[in-house]
Amino acid sequence: MTSSREFRETFDRGRNVHGRLLVLFLLRRDGARRVGFVAGRKVGGAVSRNRAKRLLREAYRHLRHRLPEDLSLVLVARSACPEARMQEVRTELEQLLGRAGLDGFDDGTP
Repeated sequence: MTSSREFRETFDRGRNVHGRLLVLFLLRRDGARRVGFVAGRKVGGAVSRNRAKRLLREAYRHLRHRLPEDLSLVLVARSACPEARMQEVRTELEQLLGRAGLDGFDDGTP
């Protein structure tokens, strides 16, 4: 995603699912998949925000082949994200996608 309009549309019209490390916003839409990554100042300084976004991008990269093409996604880092390990972020993203109702993802319930 590149425009604030696309982010705003996903925030306003999309569904959100909250986790400990990130918040997932998703919206079904026509066209190709669009993805945005956000780390606000509450996450920390520039180094922490950049690390959080790197973790989110990498977690998404591992799961993107399993996602439908008609989605608009925004992944928002929470303050615990920069200190997390890559596997924790990836697992939480997969659980949030399952809780959002996407087929093929585990929602984390035992």
